[in-house]
Amino acid sequence: MISTQYADGRQEKRVENYTKFWQKDLGKEGEVDNQNRVQSYTDVVNGYYDGATELYEYGWAQSFHFSRFYKGEAFAASLARHEHYLAAQMSLRPGMRVLDVGCGVGGPAREIARFADVNIVGLNNNDFQIQRAREYTKRAGLEDQVSFAKGDFMKLSEQFGENSFDAVYAIEATVHAPTWEGVYGEIMKVLKPGGVFGVYEWCMTEAWDPSIPAHKELAHAIEFGSGIPEMRHLNKAREAMVNVGFTIEHEEDLAERPDEVPWYYPLEGDIWKAQTAWDYFTVWRMSWSGMLVSHTAIKVMETLNLLPKGTHDVGESLKVAADALVKGGQTKLFTPMYLAICRKPTLSKS
Repeated sequence: MISTQYADGRQEKRVENYTKFWQKDLGKEGEVDNQNRVQSYTDVVNGYYDGATELYEYGWAQSFHFSRFYKGEAFAASLARHEHYLAAQMSLRPGMRVLDVGCGVGGPAREIARFADVNIVGLNNNDFQIQRAREYTKRAGLEDQVSFAKGDFMKLSEQFGENSFDAVYAIEATVHAPTWEGVYGEIMKVLKPGGVFGVYEWCMTEAWDPSIPAHKELAHAIEFGSGIPEMRHLNKAREAMVNVGFTIEHEEDLAERPDEVPWYYPLEGDIWKAQTAWDYFTVWRMSWSGMLVSHTAIKVMETLNLLPKGTHDVGESLKVAADALVKGGQTKLFTPMYLAICRKPTLSKS
């Protein structure tokens, strides 16, 4: 069967195949399944985002990440503050050349470019997202400051050359890598000596015990609904950063802050928890009725060939993710915001 290639870069076959990388019963997932996803990480991630990108934009925003909330803080303001906080922790300065690893449709890149007056190259391996990122950036009038390149974050040095960026950041993106050592090692190579790397990483916390079946199944549910080959312990991220030669200058799991409003509240779909009037609509979209409306519409559009076959199934996986992420947040078994600020030695060991 010939796969339909859409003009916007989406490929129907990889959307259709996405859910096949997991067992139908996530409780029966085994090491063979993990390794298959890790080895096929490009197909896993692209299949997911070909199907999920428009759903993310509709249900969330152009910034595909979580954030902390102050009481009464608007959803959009919280997303921007999370991005500003990373830029501030990294001490980004005007004129710096910065790489955004796994840039999505460019929401954080545009926000950080405005905030810190830096020049950003957004890297993405998904054609559909790159097209949208460029379109949104043109509308924002930031084409001279923010650009995008297609590439594999496991081959950064091949694409950009070593010692080519003043700073690199990744916001909830490098969790998609087959290994943290591999992607962090490539980030180390493309940074100039003394350069800074800042990351918000998705991790299972120290409280997570993969020998407990319920814990393991929770991790698989997060993977399945988020296009992630394999969820890993937070300490593995820390170890990987040190192993490739970074000096960790600051680290903190921001989900451990005693915030009155939890980072996962928009996923709960409880409109009474909305922090502002406009956020009622954002939260409603994650409620059972909001998801019923959107997923029914997706099914109809897929039937009419307006969306790639398999988009509805990817959408259904997002429901699994939402439940698992809320549970992971409530039980403190998962964090989407392990913050690490790392420095490449002035005299590189490599």
